[in-house]
Parts: sequence; C-alpha cells; structure tokens
Amino acid sequence: MERMPGIHVVTTKRSYKGKTYRSHLLRRSYREGKQVKKETVANLTPLGDEIVEIIRQSLKGRRLAPVDELFDIVSSRHHGHAAAVVAAMKGLKLDKLLDPKPSRERQLALTLIAARIVDPRSKLGTAHCLSHTTLTDLLAVSEADEVTEDDLYAAMDWLLQRQDKIEARLAKRHLHNDAIALYDLSSSYFEGRTCPLAALGYNRDGKRGKLQVNYGLLTDREGRPVAISVFKGNVGDTTTLMPQVETMRDRFGIERFVLVGDRGMIAQKQIDALRDESGVQWITALRPEALRKLVRDGSVQLGLFDERNLAEIDHPDFPGERLVVCRNPELAKLRAHKRSSLLDSTDAELDKVRSMVDKGRLQGADRIGVRVGRVINRFKVAKHYSLDIQDQSFTYQRTERTIAEEAALDGLYVIRTNVEPERMDRDEVVRGYKQLAHVERSFRSMKTMDLSIRPIHHRTEPRVRAHILLCMLAYYVRWHLLEAWRPMLFCDEDLGAKNHRDPVAPAKRSADADAKAASKTTADGQPLHSFQTLLHDLSTLVRNTCRRPTAADGEASIDIDTGPSPLQQQALDLAASITL
Repeated sequence: MERMPGIHVVTTKRSYKGKTYRSHLLRRSYREGKQVKKETVANLTPLGDEIVEIIRQSLKGRRLAPVDELFDIVSSRHHGHAAAVVAAMKGLKLDKLLDPKPSRERQLALTLIAARIVDPRSKLGTAHCLSHTTLTDLLAVSEADEVTEDDLYAAMDWLLQRQDKIEARLAKRHLHNDAIALYDLSSSYFEGRTCPLAALGYNRDGKRGKLQVNYGLLTDREGRPVAISVFKGNVGDTTTLMPQVETMRDRFGIERFVLVGDRGMIAQKQIDALRDESGVQWITALRPEALRKLVRDGSVQLGLFDERNLAEIDHPDFPGERLVVCRNPELAKLRAHKRSSLLDSTDAELDKVRSMVDKGRLQGADRIGVRVGRVINRFKVAKHYSLDIQDQSFTYQRTERTIAEEAALDGLYVIRTNVEPERMDRDEVVRGYKQLAHVERSFRSMKTMDLSIRPIHHRTEPRVRAHILLCMLAYYVRWHLLEAWRPMLFCDEDLGAKNHRDPVAPAKRSADADAKAASKTTADGQPLHSFQTLLHDLSTLVRNTCRRPTAADGEASIDIDTGPSPLQQQALDLAASITL
C-alpha cells in the first residue's frame, strides 16, 4: 500500500476546567509557488480515537488487515476454568503439599486433581480430553510425548505412596492441639466384582445388590478435608472410629482434641474406649432408644423448654457426661405432619385390602399377610398397628400408645459430650455437633456432578484408594475456591453470624443473602452463579493456537487468549487471591 502524499492526521489537545479534550483533523499539505500551505479536509474527532488511529496508519502506507486474514486458528482449547483452578492450586501450594521435589509424576498428579474439578471423567476419559483444555500447559507437564492413560495410572500410584505425608502436611496446616475434628463415613458403589474392597453393606446410595466401598473423611471444624481412610464395603461405622484417634495422635502428633461424630459413629462401646484415651474428648448424640428412656423416666419434659429451646441436664446413666437436650418446634411440626401423612396413607391401603377380603377376592391368611406386609413395609409404620389376619377376614387398628410415645419425641434430640463447660458452653456444644453438616456436604460434592467419585471402575485395591484420595484433594481445592467465590455465588457471605445465632432454631440466611437470592445478581449487577455454572462460564474463555496462512513447515505458532468479561475477570482474580 502506497503512502498518500500530503494527507495526514493532526491531533491537538486542550485543557478546560481540569479536563483534556482531543481533536483529530484530516489535513492536506500543498504548494503554491514556493509557499507550503495546509488545509483541513475533515474533522475526524466524532469517529473516535480507535478509528482515527486506523486512518492514521493507513495514510502512512501501512497495510491493515483483519486478524482472521493475518492468522489461521489451528485449534482452540478451554482455558478459563483451568486457569482459575490452577491459580487456586498455586495459592494453596498444592505442589509442595504433594511432594517438595519437582517431578513429572507430581505435575501429572496435579493435572488429575485439577481435571477432577473442571471435567471429572474416568482416567481413560481424562487422558483423551486433556488436549481439550490448557491444564497441561498451565501445570508445565512435559510435552515430550502425549499423556496416556498409563501415565495417569502411574501418577496415581506415585500419589498413593505419599498419602501419609500429604495428610500429615494437611493436618499441620489445619489442625492443632485442642482442635475440633469432624469425622463421618460414607460409601460408593462399584462397577464390577473383582476389587478386594468391594462388598455388600449398608448402601447409602440406594443401589441394592451393588458391591461398595466405605470411606471415612476427617476434616477440621470448617470442613476442610485433612485425611481419608478406605474400608471394605461391609465394615460398620463404629469400627472405623478408633483408627482416626490413632491417626490424630500417632501420625499427626496431636495429643488433645475433640472428635465429633454422629450417633451411629460414636456409640457406647466407642465411648468406653475413648475414656481410656487421655486428652481425647468427643461430641455425639443420643440414640433414639436412649432418648425414649429419658422421656419415660421424666428426665426430659416439655417444661425444660419454657424459656429456651435447649437445656442441660445430668443423668446417672451417663456419669461424667453432659447432656444438652434440644427441641426444635419446626422439626416437631414436620415430623408430626409426616407421621400423620404416613398413617393416613397406610389406612387407605389397608382399607383396600380389607375390602378385597370382605368381597372374597383375597382369601387365605398367607396371601392376606403378604399383601398387608407389602403395605406396612412400604410406609414403615408397622409398630403403630395391631393386625388380625384370618383365612377369611382381616382387621386392623392403630396402636395409640406407640403413636403417643413417638409424638413425645417430635423435635427432640440430645447432644452428648464429655467436654468441660469451661471449654465449651452448651450452645457451643450444639454448634460443634451441627458442624458435621460440613462433612455431609463434602460427601455430596464428591459423590455428585462436582467431583463424581462414583461409579468406581478400578479393579485393584491400591487404585481404588488412590482414586478416593484424588477426590479428597480435589475437594480441598474446591472448598477454597467456593469460599473465594462466595460473593459471586448463591452463598451467604455473613459466615460469622452462625457463631451467634440460636444453635437449635433452623438456620436462616442473612438479609444480604436474601437480597442476593431475590435479585439473582451481585452487588455490582453481575448475574449470580452456582459453582458449576461459574466454572462453565469460565470455560468459554479459550486459548487459540494461531499460525500464518503462508507459514512454512515447522514455523512456530502463537497462542492468543480470548479476553475475559468483567465477571470472568472477577472470578479469575478471586481464584488468584487464595492463600494459606
């Protein structure tokens, strides 16, 4: 492109009342005899600085072309969500957590953890889809050869060998003497029958007939995962508790702590064993049969709740312990309504059976009993009915005594602990027990679409253990990301309020959280997200690999990232702000 002689752009500046104004004029220079004169051809100011600059460069003879004519886009990879996760991992120093010494295996393990958050798949699926994201670029995985499924399995084996040291480093970060530790057990089912850990047991996923594996998660009081233990699928909850005490003391070196577990975890046998452990205290809840006994002997009466919805009592059956009795009126109404609904539904179905017997359509005590049993088992209220089944007749009636006994327990629960009042008052004891919700939340995250711990396809015990460890470490990163992104999510940001509100009453969101939920926007007008939808939004930021259309073989390519929106930039900045 030739330069246009005599035509140029002149830019002038002037200040007025503290503001600077720019003017752009298209001018022409020409000669009259020996004199050079100039004239203004057009005022370009209304076009804006960007268009004026294009005109200026064109007049200088520089060839301007659209980017798509200068470069061919060879490939595009999802980048934004990977960048956010890797930024969080760097802030958490996850590489040093896995192993202080750099290695290809360490970077591949980090890749597996990050991939579990951005796109949870099988290891084969992850190997196939790594080329769709920039994870290997961001984590500096060597590109000498392609990352294969075998590479990822080798990284899992490498990671499992370091589990004890990793968990010890996590404990050093988040636990200390006199800390509160939360522990609970969950399970996930297998696909296949060859793993030694696979066994039939109490299936929390509702998958009857499926082999499963149990795993227990130990966290700090805020729900940050510290350690995970894997057990056979038929291991009972209570048998997994004492190994956690040994872990806290022997591996983590914590001599004094409070262990919180639910009523199915810390039973009387475990409490007897914990009494022999100096420095170990516990918080749990009474089982229903023990609560019924307290109500029957008059130790728990509704008069206890005249002033508050909780009261502390002593009982000779629990020497050296504190019992904090709680009554939640809203929970009482819910349980009463549910029981009434189940009883009414059972009555309706039993009336149908009685009508069939009366009309002669259903005869024989055995056949009638099978049909009645089907109804009773469906609604799970057999204890509230008295049944009379004969070969040619069937009658029933509700057992009002058992219904009244159950109704007396509506909304009641009792927290049981040996922690001294000087260390934790009764409100703090109740809050400490309710913090188990953090562990339940982590199980939901690991099991569902967030991290997809299930279904488990691995066939060997070490690979299953490594897979579950990977999911725990991915949840550790996700936990910190969620906390950083609270202003952008449908989350309550007033976390301090839960330490002062009524520990028994149903949790309520703050006024600010209600306002966010109503408007569905952040304080600066951006749309609110869930964790998953925000990750998906970030994934639309891509990295384009570009090359000149006329490039010779072997000529280098360049990467061009798409620019983030204000919301995406905020998410990236918040992820980068995560620190220990």
